[in-house]
Amino acid sequence: MARISAAESQVMETVWGKGPLAADEIVAEVGAPQGWGEATVKTLINRLLKKKALVSERLEGRTRYRALVTREDYVQGESQGLLDRLFGGELAPLVAHYAKHRNLSAGEVARLKRLIAELDDGE
Repeated sequence: MARISAAESQVMETVWGKGPLAADEIVAEVGAPQGWGEATVKTLINRLLKKKALVSERLEGRTRYRALVTREDYVQGESQGLLDRLFGGELAPLVAHYAKHRNLSAGEVARLKRLIAELDDGE
């Protein structure tokens, strides 16, 4: 899958959340909150079409855009890319980095402990 930029991900989040949408609906959902004009949003849609992240189809007499990439696959690819680029593919250094450089709440620590316990139980 081709890499989806931060701006393109705004379009994808809208399509993932609301289903197939017409260009004007995407412009209304994404453009105004981001301060982007219609041309900018349509450029992002066209980039996503070329990357095969979106597909256009005729529904109810209008061209609508539907995601070809699931949000889960996108998140998996992005998170794995982050791990690979910054932490050599290792999860423990990522967690250690966040634990060292940001204050983890008691709830976050408890959640991490539960996750580790669940992983231990699964072995």
